[in-house]
Amino acid sequence: MELSYKNITISGKIAVGTTTLAKNLSKIIGWKHVNAGFIQREYDRKNHIHENMQGASARSDEHEKGIEAMTKRLLIEKHHLVYEAWLSGFVARKIPQVLKILVVCSEDAIRVDRVVNRENISVEEAKQWIKQREEENINKWKKLYGDYDFWDRKYYDLVIDTYSSGRLETLGKVLDKLGFPHDNLSTIVT
Repeated sequence: MELSYKNITISGKIAVGTTTLAKNLSKIIGWKHVNAGFIQREYDRKNHIHENMQGASARSDEHEKGIEAMTKRLLIEKHHLVYEAWLSGFVARKIPQVLKILVVCSEDAIRVDRVVNRENISVEEAKQWIKQREEENINKWKKLYGDYDFWDRKYYDLVIDTYSSGRLETLGKVLDKLGFPHDNLSTIVT
């Protein structure tokens, strides 16, 4: 099926559901899932950076700019990517034929709970990790790219709140936006 978009970006902060959406969407439409967070974690491991205790401030400006340049290049040159990264929608804001999705979770307690369960840590540790990583990343990116609100809804074609939208409903909203048929998603979605 030919869609009116050549690529899709999925952006959002920590524990809002970007990876779940990206994996399920990739599985349904058959496009390649690229997770920039995975690329960052590989870099962090090689450089002995603990991603949950240090954010972007532990990485060089050149590295951060390199990731964003790679994102832009892939979104311009490649087709059929579901590209997941905190800033992918912001980076793609001027690239045509890219569906830019912002995933949010309006209830921070849900995000904290997701991190607690995913990382097997305490509530206080999860709160600290989220706060520290988000502040470090935002400060670094503002220094590199300007004083933007990187998740301003004006940069996105679709905004989904996973506090009020479950996995199937979230996926269905994206498929509706794409005009992609989606009967019986419950047998496919993880």
